[in-house]
Amino acid sequence: MPRPKSPPPARQLVLLTGLSGSGKGSVLKTFEDLGFYCVDNLPVGLISQFSELYAENEEAQRAVLLVDAREGKQLRRLPAIYRRLRREHPATLVFVEASEEALLRRFSETRRPHPTGRGVSVREGIRREQQLMAPIRKLADTVIDTTKFNVHELRRLITHRFEHTAAEARPLLTSVMSFGFRHGVPSDADLVFDVRFLPNPHFVRHLRPRTGRDPRVQRYIRSFKQTGEFLRRVQGLLLYLLPHYIREGKSYLTVAFGCTGGRHRSVMMAEVIARALKKHGYEARIVHRDAERAPV
Repeated sequence: MPRPKSPPPARQLVLLTGLSGSGKGSVLKTFEDLGFYCVDNLPVGLISQFSELYAENEEAQRAVLLVDAREGKQLRRLPAIYRRLRREHPATLVFVEASEEALLRRFSETRRPHPTGRGVSVREGIRREQQLMAPIRKLADTVIDTTKFNVHELRRLITHRFEHTAAEARPLLTSVMSFGFRHGVPSDADLVFDVRFLPNPHFVRHLRPRTGRDPRVQRYIRSFKQTGEFLRRVQGLLLYLLPHYIREGKSYLTVAFGCTGGRHRSVMMAEVIARALKKHGYEARIVHRDAERAPV
């Protein structure tokens, strides 16, 4: 017997916008690979005409329109256009952004001028664009901060977020990070746990050169009663919180563990918690920000 055909995906119109240098091009390519009909740099004045064509086209069930700073002052019309669009179609506004420092670094690497800041510094161009985009960002159904993602992780996030139907659960990408308070608290952390209350392997001579990934360091830290109690409590807290974050529509979460130097206790905690989350079916990646810094 022939296999029954799977039902076509639900109609979905995505308006994609955001800050220059934030990765909108990579997001658009991912949408294209997912089977969306994609239009890059569509003039704001043509969105209404595209909407009419989209409504009449039975084949283009899912479409993405990318609108960005190249539109200049026309962007001020976008909020009103999007409100009207939502009354006519199941539409979603996706806003892509990154931290100012990340954008500065990306423009420095590509050596390209900022599209809204010709004749001024890149930093000033970024700030002008942020002001121009602020009313649009407030309307966004989904805001994606690409500061912490590489291209592959960003692609995976978009795939998880938009490949599934609305009735399906959307996976949550969790980054479990270790860091040293000596080097600063990570600005992108959603939850921060201070593990400096645990005995420090730094003061054990044969453990000092190693990191929290080493089984000998892990055995030492686990030999203290408070370690097991802390792990049980944190794991229980996260397993309670994650379903609520998913239900809320959160797409990614960064959980950070900090010790003094970021080499021993925090690394061990991040490793153990990440494994526990994976065991319970969550997608978790491990980031050791300071583990390879030379011990002081």
